[in-house]
Amino acid sequence: MNTAAATEIKRKGIGVLDKALEEGPVWIIKKNCPAYVVLTCDAYRKMEEAATVARVEASEEDLRAGRVMSGTADALMAALAGE
Repeated sequence: MNTAAATEIKRKGIGVLDKALEEGPVWIIKKNCPAYVVLTCDAYRKMEEAATVARVEASEEDLRAGRVMSGTADALMAALAGE
């Protein structure tokens, strides 16, 4: 795990993260516990894209498996209410 102490960042500035980010995400340690994760913009975009692809694939699987309903909003609300 690539880490940086919050106190070190306070003391030396955000530049502390530049070199650490070359190796991947950096966990910021605060009071001896991981508190934050810092990513490059490129790594964040890739993570967002992967999550979007996973959601679409899960939706497509639901569609193939027949776990979908069609109808009106009123019909859905009635079904949820147990009517």
